[in-house]
Amino acid sequence: MTKYITALLLAGLLACNTKSEEPKVEATTNETIVEFTDAQLKNTKIETGKIEKRAISSLLKVSGKIDVPPQNMVSVSAPLGGYLRSTKLLEGMHLVKGEVIAVMEDPQYIQLQQDYLTAKAYLAAGEKDYNRQKDLNQGKATSDKAFENVQADFTAQKVLVKSLSEKLKLIGINPDNLNETNISKSISIVSPINGYVSAVKVNIGKYVNPTDILFELVNPEDIHLALTVFEKDINKMYIGQKIIAYNNNPDHKKYKCEVILIGQDISSERAVTVHCHFLEYDRTLIPGMFMNAEAEVSTTEAHVVPNEAVVMFEGKQYVFRQMDNKKFEMLEVNTHNTDNAFTQIIFADDKKVEGETFVLKDAYTLLMKMKNTEE
Repeated sequence: MTKYITALLLAGLLACNTKSEEPKVEATTNETIVEFTDAQLKNTKIETGKIEKRAISSLLKVSGKIDVPPQNMVSVSAPLGGYLRSTKLLEGMHLVKGEVIAVMEDPQYIQLQQDYLTAKAYLAAGEKDYNRQKDLNQGKATSDKAFENVQADFTAQKVLVKSLSEKLKLIGINPDNLNETNISKSISIVSPINGYVSAVKVNIGKYVNPTDILFELVNPEDIHLALTVFEKDINKMYIGQKIIAYNNNPDHKKYKCEVILIGQDISSERAVTVHCHFLEYDRTLIPGMFMNAEAEVSTTEAHVVPNEAVVMFEGKQYVFRQMDNKKFEMLEVNTHNTDNAFTQIIFADDKKVEGETFVLKDAYTLLMKMKNTEE
C-alpha cells in the first residue's frame, strides 16, 4: 500500500514539472493593421478612393521683411543749422508734400538776407557804372583798363548776388519776394514727400548743425519685399516670378508680389537678397515687418492625396490602404510638395499604388483606433 501511494506522488510531481516547463505562447498582433466592426465603421467619416496622379507645383519657402527703396526714404535736416523753434511731428504721423513740419530760428538767417539785399543794391549801382564806363570807352573817353576793372567788379557782384540767392532758396526763402521790409529771423522746413514720420530726432529749443538729422520720413506707396534666398536656391528665382507673401497675423491674409531684382552679392550667411514688388498697396504693411513667402519653382506629375489622408506618428508619416471593407493597413510614406490641399506622397518601400484603395478622409480616426487597441 505504501509503495502504491509513493508511486502516485511521484507521478503527480512529474506531471507538475512537465506542465511548468511547457513554453509560453505569447499572442502577437500586427501593429500596422486596424479593423473595425460594422457599427464602428458606420460612425466614422472615413472616405476611401484611388490615389490620383496630377500636376503639383513645387514651392520654395523663404522669408524676409518689408523694405523701402532709398528714394522713398528722406532724412530731413536744416541746411544752415539753427534752433528748432516749433514742430508738431510725432512718429507715425501722416504728411502731405509741401506741409510745414518745423520752424527754425537763427541770427545767420537775418545776416544772409541782409547780405543779399545789400549785394543786390550794389549790383544795381554797379550795372549803371558799367553801362556808363562802356559808353565812355566806346568814345575813347576812358582807358580800356579802367573799363575792364569796372566790368570785373560788375561781374563779381552778379556772382555774389546769384550765390546769395541760391543760399536763400536752400533755406526756403524766395529771393524774388525778399525786400527790406520783410526780413525774417525764422524759416520754415516743409515735407518733401507724401508719407509718414518714421523718426523724430530733435526737440524744441535744440541747436542743430547742418549735418544733424531732424526727422526721417517714409513714402510707403512703393514698399517692396526683400527676401533672403540661400545660395543653393538662387538659381530657382527669376525676374517676373510670382510670389505669395504672408505674415503671422491671425487673418492669414496673402499678398501677391513679383520679383523685380535679384541681388548679385552673396552674404556671409551664403544668401542673396531678392527684391519683390507688391502688386497692390496695403496700408497695413509697415517697413521692417517680417514676412514669409512662397515661390512656385516647378510643376511635376506626382501621386497625391488630400491632406487629410496623411497622418503623423512618432516623427513619420503614413497613409492607410484598404485591405477589405473593414480592415486597413498603415503604410509609411514620404511627403513632398503641398498644393491646393493635396500632398505629394512617395512610398518608403516603393509599393505600387495603381489599383489600390486608400483612405482619403479622416485618416486620424484609424490611427486613434489602432493606438487605442494596442493599449
